[in-house]
Parts: sequence; C-alpha cells; structure tokens
Amino acid sequence: MAATAPAETSTNYGTDPGDPSRADTVGGVDQELSSDEVTAFVTQALARADLDDKRVCLVVPDGTRTCPLPLLMRAAHSALEGRAKEVTVMIALGTHQGMSEDHLARHLGYRAGAAEGTYPGWTILNHESWVPETFTTLGTIGADRLTELTGGLMRDVSVDVRINRHVAEADVAIVVGPVFPHEVVGFSGGNKYFFPGVSGQELIDLSHWVGALITSAKMIGTRGVTPVRALINEAATLIPADRLALCLVVASGTDTLHAAAFGTPEDAWAACAEISAETHITYLDTPVRRVLSIMPSKYEDIWTAAKGFYKLEPIVADGGEVIIYAPHITDVSVMHPHITEIGYHCRDYFLGQWDRFKDQPWGDLAHSTHLRGQGTWDLENGERNRLTVTLATGIPEAVVRSVNLNYLDPATVDIAAYEADPDTFVEPHAGEVLYRLRTSGFGTRRGEPDGRQPSPAGLDG
Repeated sequence: MAATAPAETSTNYGTDPGDPSRADTVGGVDQELSSDEVTAFVTQALARADLDDKRVCLVVPDGTRTCPLPLLMRAAHSALEGRAKEVTVMIALGTHQGMSEDHLARHLGYRAGAAEGTYPGWTILNHESWVPETFTTLGTIGADRLTELTGGLMRDVSVDVRINRHVAEADVAIVVGPVFPHEVVGFSGGNKYFFPGVSGQELIDLSHWVGALITSAKMIGTRGVTPVRALINEAATLIPADRLALCLVVASGTDTLHAAAFGTPEDAWAACAEISAETHITYLDTPVRRVLSIMPSKYEDIWTAAKGFYKLEPIVADGGEVIIYAPHITDVSVMHPHITEIGYHCRDYFLGQWDRFKDQPWGDLAHSTHLRGQGTWDLENGERNRLTVTLATGIPEAVVRSVNLNYLDPATVDIAAYEADPDTFVEPHAGEVLYRLRTSGFGTRRGEPDGRQPSPAGLDG
C-alpha cells in the first residue's frame, strides 16, 4: 500500500446509479407529509408490488437513525396482511450493539413483550453480527472488479460477500429507511441497509477503508455513485431475493417526513438522495473557530456519536476545535473496544506506517480517521492534525487522552455561554444534518464536492 496522498480520478464505475424518475415518489424539499399521506403512499406502493404468497424480509434502521418506524410499520403490516406468506423485520445493526426488547418496542411502536399484539404474524430480529450462524455467503467480488469499482483504490485484493441468512432466504427483501449525508458512502440509504447493515465483516471493513482513503471531508454529502456506493451496489446484485426499497427523507430529530420514494434500492435511493442534498445540508458563509456538537441520547458510544464531528468538520477553520458534548456516553465503543488500542489518528498516520497497521481491522482504522479528521504524518514531524477533537463525555479523562483526543469535563460545559460566544457554533441536535461552507476546497460554487475521488497507486491489501 502506498504511503502518499491519493491523486484524483473520476467516478464512473459502471454500476446502476439509480434513476429518480423510475421511483414512485411523494413529497419533496420543504414539504411535510401528513400521517395519512404517508400511510396511503406505503399502502399503494406495497399493493403494486409482487408480494402475494412471498416470504418478505423488511430491513429497517436501528435506533441511531431518525425514522418514524411505528407509522411506516403499521402501514406495511396492513398492506401485507393476508398477502405475504411470512414477514421478518430485520434490524440493520451493522456492527452496532443489539437493541433490547424495551428499546425495540419504543423503536417500532409496540408494548414491550407484546409485539404480536401490534404486528401479528411478524418476526422481529436483531441482526446479530456477533453470531457466526447469522450469515450465509453469496459469492466473491474479485480483484479486477474491485479495482474497477473503487477507481483503483483497491488492487490485488478480493472480498467475500456475506449477508444475514434471513435476507438471503427471503423471496423479497425490502429496505425501509432514511437517507442522510454519510461520511463513508456520500449519502446513506438504499443498498447500504444490506451492506453494511446486515452484512459480514469483510465487506464492512473494506468499504469503510475505501471511504477513509478518500476521507470523510471529501466523501460526506457527495452526490451520485461514489466508490463505496459502487461497491455496495455490486454486492447487492448477489442477493438472491428480489430487492425493493422504501427510502425516506426525514426532518432530523423528528417523526416528520419530507418525502418518500419506492422502487428498486437504486432508484428509490437516488430520488431521496436528491432531496436529502437540499434538506440535510446547511451552508455557512464563513468558517467558525469552534463547534459544540450536542449529541442526542440515541448515540450510546463514541463509535456512533462521532457523527457529531463528521457533520460539522467542514465549517471549522484550520486550527479550530470540535467539542462532542455527550455526558451520557461512557464508552468509546461497546462493540469495538479494540479502537482504544489503536487510538484516533488521521489517514496518513496509518498509510505512512502501513506495515504496522495493515493487519488491524480496517473498519476500526476507518472509524479512527473519520473522527480525527484531516491531518498529515511523516517520520520526522509525526502527526499534525487540522483540528482539535475534544470529548466532553462520561468517558474518563485518562481514557480520552490515551486515544489521542482532548478532554473536557462535561460538568464545566455552559451551553448558554458557548451560544453567546461569536467564535462558537452550537448544534443542539448533532449527527444528521451536514454543515458546509458555501465556498470550500471542493471546487463547486455551493461548496459541494465535485464528484472526483482520490485513487492512490499501489493500494494492494
């Protein structure tokens, strides 16, 4: 693997980018759909789908995503009752921790222990990534194809494609979930609910490392088929079930839907990504010195709460600071404790010492770079990072500093004082809305990435 920064190349990977015009769509930018409109749309969309006497698997987000699932699931249950042979609801945890029964009940809108009363006949399951029997192997994406899909970012390496067996064994797999700007793939949603939502670790690690090589700052909010989107779209073609998606544009932190689209995962995602780009990206005219990201309680560790950095990093001036304020968080990562041994470092820290890090989980390395942000590393000068990342959480100071982050006692955080400080930007509900400068280094008038992605030579596992 090369230790130099990547050059740029175009994104044309030969995968289906999705066509918004092919998806059934309701709502749009600045619209607010009523519950009746949402229910009618879901009912009509599923009525037109070929679901009679089929085994259906609904793949839905976990609690780290804002989504009015009770409304959607009740509409889906009514539309599928008496038609589908069986229905399984699979929580797309990726590698997140499983949701408890109480949490599932709140998330899906039923009384704890009584799911049958609200969703009779349905089976509700966590995606248990920690259980080997969860998975079945679909095939392999070979080295040549992987090189093509990633624009040369990955060479001489192939990847096995594994997925939750309930998805593979269904007749129809339907994604139900929101679309937001995303640090790894550009915009979330669509086939991302399969990979990494219910996939094996191999593709998770590889896809996240591809995103890390490009860097979160260049990837997040990039429209169209990015290298990671190309990779997960390719993997999705191996799923034997018919694939459909109900993609959504949600007002962050609420149950309000701006829009919904139904069709193939590629088409429905493309329709909602266009709307998300106009809904979930806020532009500032000038950079700020400091950001206070106040994290909602749905983010239970830094592994998930790191979105408070990703979504605000682009508006912070060089030498500035992002404070992640989350007194409720007491763990760096529940499911990935190994990250405390690696610490948080910029991409070039790992690339410059690849022999030392190449055998570490690439997904952990990717998460590390995404939270640490932009920076450089060389043997003579060591690591130099663009921003200071400060945790004001319940994690002990010694642990925070040991992972190469700055510590702030959350008890000393005066939110009102930060709000009154002209050098500080306070985001009261961080994690979903992306902030960006109108003119940035990404080459377009509105500060959006220009669609070109880096492609370092010699990135061969």
